[in-house]
Amino acid sequence: MKIKNITLRRQFLIRIVSVLLIIALFSGAIQLYFMKEQIVKQTNQQAEAIAKNVLRGLEQTDLATQTIEHQIDLKLISYAKHIATLLQGRSVNQITQEELLKIRDDLGLAGITIFQETKSKDDIVGVVATEQQEIGFSFKKFGYYEVAKVLISGEKPFMPSANFSDKNIIVLPISQSGSNTDEPAFFKYAYYHPPYTDYFINPYIEANEVYNYTEIVGPKETINKLVKENDIVLEIAVLNPKVFANPSLEKQLYPPLKKIEAGSFDLESSKDREILTKPTIKKESYVEKINGKKVYKMFLPLDQNRVIYLSLDYGKMSAPLYRHSIILIVSGLLSLVILFLLTARFFNRIYENIQKIKRQIKLLEEGDLTAKSEVNDGSELEQLSKSTNRMVDQLNKLVKDTQDQATKTQRLSVLLEAEASESVEKMYELSTEATMKSREQLYEITELLDDMGNILKPYKQNENIGNIIEKIELLKQIVNDRTAATTDMTITLSDLLQSLHGQSKELSDISNTLLDYMAKFKLS
Repeated sequence: MKIKNITLRRQFLIRIVSVLLIIALFSGAIQLYFMKEQIVKQTNQQAEAIAKNVLRGLEQTDLATQTIEHQIDLKLISYAKHIATLLQGRSVNQITQEELLKIRDDLGLAGITIFQETKSKDDIVGVVATEQQEIGFSFKKFGYYEVAKVLISGEKPFMPSANFSDKNIIVLPISQSGSNTDEPAFFKYAYYHPPYTDYFINPYIEANEVYNYTEIVGPKETINKLVKENDIVLEIAVLNPKVFANPSLEKQLYPPLKKIEAGSFDLESSKDREILTKPTIKKESYVEKINGKKVYKMFLPLDQNRVIYLSLDYGKMSAPLYRHSIILIVSGLLSLVILFLLTARFFNRIYENIQKIKRQIKLLEEGDLTAKSEVNDGSELEQLSKSTNRMVDQLNKLVKDTQDQATKTQRLSVLLEAEASESVEKMYELSTEATMKSREQLYEITELLDDMGNILKPYKQNENIGNIIEKIELLKQIVNDRTAATTDMTITLSDLLQSLHGQSKELSDISNTLLDYMAKFKLS
């Protein structure tokens, strides 16, 4: 199976894209994590800042409200004492409703009631009043007979929720009237026992009159101002967790309790009720989805009986942080893209230079010894290109020199072959002629020596003649040997020339082959 080659550029792009993608995913995940943490932190800080503003505003308004209400308390006390002065210590039987009505209208009160202990000494009831429904109102029936008993006896009454109490006097906060059975009515009551009398005077004003004074500096105004000034605030309220835990407290006449003391609580949920009904309420915040909208809620204890409730638009709170975080993430991704483009561009220049050298090597492989590459980037590739070009020049020169030498060798081998061929023919003729002559001479000499030997044989008994005959035989042998040697030398020389001719032909073939090889190279 043939393995497909992957180009260096493709490998680089795959690797760099993979690395940058991993970096982008990793950094994006980290940024998203920290972005979420930062959004939660910033949201909490914003909510804390708003809560502190609300808390500070409520503390200031509470102080202002208490001051104003205290002034109203003192005013009611002064009205009560003034009424006592006008009544001049007369008995209840001497006080008429018409007289009380005139005093009420003169002082601008909502009503006046005179309370007296019953003859049975077991209750204190209203006996004279500007309002007919107040007559017969029983403290015992509503559970405060003991307080009224202490007051009418000239002592200092004790009531935990009272705004003001002193000897012979007590002022209550705004509370529901127990005598108005048709529809709920709220008033502010003061009770004053004129010394040396058997009754106490109860002047009261409508709650609206108190609200008119306190509304300007009260928590409602502060809450409305904060909601208007801050577009992320949906709701702010001052809640009474005791009433949420026990809703029946809202129906009792005194002390007057309401679930929502100020502000609005329209986005109430089951989780809110769960928080408000806990035995101990601590600062708590969470994000809740209401009607498809994320709402940030915070509950902050103000005192033992009150909790500040904040409802903030989580989308608006977190939108700037999300935008900032998205800008950071996009900037990071854009930086990675720019880095990729710069890196890819830098690598492309390197790759193009590599391709130049690669094309040069390819041409060299095909035999083009004139191929050169031009790389001028000042890097190692430029050095490699110059080195390769020098190698090409040297190879070109070497091959040219080799071609020249091969041409000379081929030319000389052709000449040598021709001369060797001619020499072989001449040598063959000479050797043949020399052999024939030497054989003829050998035959003549042998025949002559044989004749001499035959002539001398009859005299071989003679010692000298015998020696001559032996020498004749020896001479015959020498002549034969010399003739044979001449023949062998002629044959050997002929073979040598034939071998030289063959080798010169082979050398010529080699030269031709070498020239054919050289012809495959492009040298100019």
